[in-house]
Amino acid sequence: MQKTVTNLPPKTKTVAYDVSEQLRTPEEMAAYLDAWLMEAPDDAAGIARALGDIARAKGMTQVARDAGLSRESLYKALGENGNPSFATILKVANALGLRLHAQAT
Repeated sequence: MQKTVTNLPPKTKTVAYDVSEQLRTPEEMAAYLDAWLMEAPDDAAGIARALGDIARAKGMTQVARDAGLSRESLYKALGENGNPSFATILKVANALGLRLHAQAT
């Protein structure tokens, strides 16, 4: 009895994707946050994570310093299970050079 040998395709290698590496300009950062606000306006955790992505792109230590927060508390507030206060959101947005605005729907 002869064994059948099959040629399997090579395994796909994946790498972790970090959106913060793609956010290079203030315009890209603003567009990213705006997309979250438009597409998922009720997802407070997602919007906070988006701010965290932008903060990592700019440098978390500097953003924390500019916002008057510790780096650790900023990571915690904008992380996966974070629940930042609105005051923290405003401080971070200001530190990032972003402005939130309202628009009638």
